[in-house]
Amino acid sequence: MRANDNGPMLNAYPDSVGGTLKDMITFLKRPELKDVFQSFYILPSIFNTDLDRGFSVIDYGLNELFAEGGDLEELKSLGIDLKLDFVLNHASVLSPQFQDILKNGENSVYKDFFINWNKFWENHGEMTEEGYIQPDPDLIQHMFFRKPGLPILMVRMPDGGSVPYWNTFYQEVRYPRPGAQDLMSALGMQYKAAEQLAGLVNVQLDEGRKPSELELGRYEGRREALTEYLEAGRRYLGQMDLNIRSPLVWEYYDRTLETLAGYGAGIVRLDAFAYAPKEPGEKNFLNDPGTWDLLERVRRLADQYGLMLLPEIHAGYGEKIYELLAKKGYMTYDFFLPGLIIDAFERKDGGRLAAWARELTDSGIRVVNMLGCHDGIPLLDLKGMLTDEEISRLIDIVVSRGGYVKNLHGQKNMYYQVNATYYSALGEDDGRMVLARALQLFMPGKPQVWYLDLFAGSNDYEAVKKAGAGGHKEINRTNLPLEQIEARMALPVVQEQIRLLRFRNTFPAFGFNSEFTVKHQNSGIWMCWSREGYRAELTADLSDAGFTVQGIGPDGRVSFVQQQIFDR
Repeated sequence: MRANDNGPMLNAYPDSVGGTLKDMITFLKRPELKDVFQSFYILPSIFNTDLDRGFSVIDYGLNELFAEGGDLEELKSLGIDLKLDFVLNHASVLSPQFQDILKNGENSVYKDFFINWNKFWENHGEMTEEGYIQPDPDLIQHMFFRKPGLPILMVRMPDGGSVPYWNTFYQEVRYPRPGAQDLMSALGMQYKAAEQLAGLVNVQLDEGRKPSELELGRYEGRREALTEYLEAGRRYLGQMDLNIRSPLVWEYYDRTLETLAGYGAGIVRLDAFAYAPKEPGEKNFLNDPGTWDLLERVRRLADQYGLMLLPEIHAGYGEKIYELLAKKGYMTYDFFLPGLIIDAFERKDGGRLAAWARELTDSGIRVVNMLGCHDGIPLLDLKGMLTDEEISRLIDIVVSRGGYVKNLHGQKNMYYQVNATYYSALGEDDGRMVLARALQLFMPGKPQVWYLDLFAGSNDYEAVKKAGAGGHKEINRTNLPLEQIEARMALPVVQEQIRLLRFRNTFPAFGFNSEFTVKHQNSGIWMCWSREGYRAELTADLSDAGFTVQGIGPDGRVSFVQQQIFDR
């Protein structure tokens, strides 16, 4: 009988273990890891990227620091398929397309590849002195901007003018730090004066001032020439929104999907897809019907290469977006499970887990589920399943255990994740960690396993401190040297998870089309998967994290048992 069709999926950066994908493959070749993972979700720093640990893509060539083509072939030989990212909404300013715009301006073949803000809003607002259109208020009232102000980056063109481009996510403008000789040449200055001016300018640029804001003292008469020199040398970092109305963007989409299929991808995660469709007066996030038209068109491209699409979106349970995605034939993420498991432990009640499991199976919704991930523990997604007060309590619990809260625009009701390792979020309790893994593996869906959860990683405060402002996510992204892996593999909390994962990957009872039953009473929960005479059963008690897992064959014999018993 074939193995199940939704076996466990490892999730990591290419450098998470040992420093390269080759080191990760060495880890996966260990005898203890045989038959443990069916898939591997490699985060996008495997590509040629600059910012956001991979989510600002320059191009989809392999990052030579972390991976080479032979590594991907070796994963195939291990029988491990891949899940890879495709960032639909944006590309890096360092991408060949945007760099061509910076070089050639209006003469660039890619001038419409990204969204020129002023062209988009033409006849829908007033031009400002700064050179961008301020849209009519009624046309942006339903738009969601992830940062204060309008989502634009003013980009200097070869003719010296500036053009605003739509920029939903990160942006940074950097100016050259001139030396004395630079200013001698550019401004026609004597050496000592140029040296003094360079020192004055560089201190203020390091403080974050723009050229127009510099205090020049005795050199005020040099302002115009100095400003021109600095602006001409302006450099950018950031992620620029793609113009999905451009045929060149759709050629890019097609070429990217072909590349990912060539790498061995079976599943492609669509990152930030819900931001891509935009229309004046409409929502710029989950635009309807624009979002669904986009997805359908991308799916037709993906079908050519045998790729399954996994749209990634955070939305409250009450909005039923997960249900809508499923009805349209897509797999979706179970962003509810991580918070539900923590809630179940804290309340010592499995009722909500059982109800959610029944909803998934009764509705035929296919999901990828998880505990932790690179992006934090989603809790706002639970709105509509839990009350606001219950969600706030969960946030407080995880924060009390060392987690960090990320908010949007400083509003508490915009919290969408807590940054912590899942092990720390559970109070660094080994028993709870192992039972949480067992519950995940018995819940409907394809289980995705964050590498640091597997190794019972604790919150990494040094990484957060080192990353500086905005580095909260590094709390759960610790790169592990191979010698640390060796030590952690000996931990019972790791060994017990691996044993459960191997059972989940190889026992024939599991599968998307298997029969599922769940029962619960107070702190007790029982789950059973069955197919062609095989049964896998989990009996657990959320009050003390005790559980028993059994695998039963068609002859009624128990072929697998794993127990966790506590006297607490």
